[in-house]
Amino acid sequence: MPHLLLKDLPRYECLLEAAKQFPNLDPSACEVFLNLLRTGDEAFRVTDEHFQANGLSQGRFTVLMLLFDKACGQSHSCTPAELADRAGVTRATMTGLIDTLERDAMVLRKPSASDRRMLSVELTPRAMAFIAEILPEHFRRINDLVAPLSESERRTLVRLLGKVASRAVEVSPPQAAAVHA
Repeated sequence: MPHLLLKDLPRYECLLEAAKQFPNLDPSACEVFLNLLRTGDEAFRVTDEHFQANGLSQGRFTVLMLLFDKACGQSHSCTPAELADRAGVTRATMTGLIDTLERDAMVLRKPSASDRRMLSVELTPRAMAFIAEILPEHFRRINDLVAPLSESERRTLVRLLGKVASRAVEVSPPQAAAVHA
């Protein structure tokens, strides 16, 4: 779902006019913010199209990637609570994501060898094959999105986005805002 529900962004002149009525409105800050949301929405759309064509949601993809060991191309296990924490979602949301992945034979819940009250979640061979099939196109789409940027521009963008993300945490700590997949 898009975060910015505007087809066209307001012109800078309109932001200047609005600032006369709303003194806290910094036109350049507003312009950056609106463009940031628009870009995020477009990037999300590009990846989401690919996920939906493969029967995935962003949340389900996140769980698969959290369980996929990129270093050795194997599955590793995590508890549902660890997955929820790493994904930044509630445990209830994670339970729903795991339920649907388990229904589709993508993950297994296994009792812990050391504590029978604990469960671990791991990828099935079917999920490993599925990941190997969809990741090349996923990475191609990402590459296509950032292709217009030079390596130097990419590093600068990462640095600038990091500054904005750090400030967002200062303004509204993550615990204050519930995040859902």
